[in-house]
Amino acid sequence: MTVNQRVKQVRESLGLSQLNFARKISISSGFLANIETERREVNNRIVKLICVTFGVSEKWIETGEGSMFPNETESPLTERFISIYKELNPEFQDYVRKQLDNLLKLQNDKSGK
Repeated sequence: MTVNQRVKQVRESLGLSQLNFARKISISSGFLANIETERREVNNRIVKLICVTFGVSEKWIETGEGSMFPNETESPLTERFISIYKELNPEFQDYVRKQLDNLLKLQNDKSGK
């Protein structure tokens, strides 16, 4: 897998469109599209922006070694969920926990667990 393919993998794992991903690292969506289709090379500036903005391992993005996020349990998406949850009032936190319990039960029921 190339650096360009790993950039696309980061974007997809975060569930971001090319436009939103590009905006967050201050490049055009066209430039990002060219990176993902390997018409443009990924320079050190882009690597640094991705790593700082999304918490991606620089070693992983450059070489593919290790994990995408140094601590998988603290991916940017997980951190965002935790941050939002902490901002909720206690009664809304209870609601979220109940909904997550219900979703997990539904998932387990469907998979036969």
